[in-house]
Amino acid sequence: MEYFPVFLDLKNRLCLLVGGGDIATRKGRLLSKAGARLRVVAPDISSELRELVALHHGELHEREYQTSDLDDCVIAIAATDIETLNEHISTDAKARNLPVNVVDSPALCTYITPAIIDRSPLVIAISSGGESPVLARLIRAKLETLIPTSYGRLAQIASSWRDRVKARFDDGDSRRRFWEKILQGPAAELALNGQDAAAEHVIATEIAKEDQTITQGEVYLVGGGPGDPELLTLRALRLMQQADVVLYDRLVSEGVMELVRRDAERIYVGKRRSEHAMQQENINQLLVDLAKEGKRVLRLKGGDPFIFGRGGEEIELLAQNNIPFQVVPGITAASGCSAYAGIPLTHRDYAQSVRFVTGHLKSDNTNLQWPELANPTQTLVFYMGLVGLKEICESLIRHGRSPQTPVALIEKGTTQEQRVLIADLLSIADVVAANDVHAPTLFIVGEVVKLHDSLKWFNPAH
Repeated sequence: MEYFPVFLDLKNRLCLLVGGGDIATRKGRLLSKAGARLRVVAPDISSELRELVALHHGELHEREYQTSDLDDCVIAIAATDIETLNEHISTDAKARNLPVNVVDSPALCTYITPAIIDRSPLVIAISSGGESPVLARLIRAKLETLIPTSYGRLAQIASSWRDRVKARFDDGDSRRRFWEKILQGPAAELALNGQDAAAEHVIATEIAKEDQTITQGEVYLVGGGPGDPELLTLRALRLMQQADVVLYDRLVSEGVMELVRRDAERIYVGKRRSEHAMQQENINQLLVDLAKEGKRVLRLKGGDPFIFGRGGEEIELLAQNNIPFQVVPGITAASGCSAYAGIPLTHRDYAQSVRFVTGHLKSDNTNLQWPELANPTQTLVFYMGLVGLKEICESLIRHGRSPQTPVALIEKGTTQEQRVLIADLLSIADVVAANDVHAPTLFIVGEVVKLHDSLKWFNPAH
């Protein structure tokens, strides 16, 4: 995050605007909408900017900028086309620890002005950190079409009931659930359709209900996919945004975690070889305990929760305790990582079947059905096979798979750190040892790996 977003209360507060042309006028409009008093300094000032100054009883100074113009101001904006003057204003403001914005000069700014969607009191700000203002404006245009102007009226109605809701519900969780019910239910629909009185009647009825006790919670078992947050399902994203507490694994990417509701409690329960933040039995019981407290619990796993994710073990205990739960599939690593590496798992010319295999068994070995796995007409995908890679390759060769069988080791697939190592069964262990590879990885064995060079399309930034 290059900039920390904040919203300033500028009502009746003095703001310095240096410049009198079109750019300064646009800045003046925004400041005026926020109720600011404008102190405009420029030799020539547009007629519209003059009117904006008069609207909130501001100040007009038709002359060159002086350092004293910063006196009593809470922010400063330099909107001139004179580079040396803009630098002067920026230096003066910084010396006073006064927030300053210099139009189209991010290096001189201590704050930037975002693209804004105004549904007052609901305000949405979009920023590219000054790197691409045009992109921020394009995104704003897209959102403008998705967010009706009536959302502002809905926010006003909610605000008018805020104190009464706070008095009715003692704790934050109860209040949040009440508002989620209101803002996603009939009251919201009525308000968005202009039926304010009917909407307020629904809110009043809900508040008056005697039974406001917290009901039993629910568990959402959600697959977070292989890493790229854009691979999440819409349902997964919706549940991630409404959960009260999140239990997440090591394989859940940072980008996916960024989409979890900000104020949700987060509990790390990740596991790696010989290092468990929490034993599986304790995770299972914690899901039950939290749900019985009335929490909406998100169990967020990398990939798909039912493919080597132990999701089945977790919901077994939930079912035994009559805890409601939902399961949301995720794109498993085999599908996601192979696609991003340009390796189709099946192909008419190379492989007529594919098998997903765990490279790390409960007994901590790789004692698998090797004669079946050695079939050359199938693709093998090994999960958690990095530590046992050499043993896997030797076992396949020993049971008849050709040492020259193409293989791929994919590290951190679908992310900007993705790396794909191509070799054969005989040499891959040495290639991995020479390249300092770290989990998470996926190991693909089969003739389909030959297609990587011609079909690779994903080009990470590194």
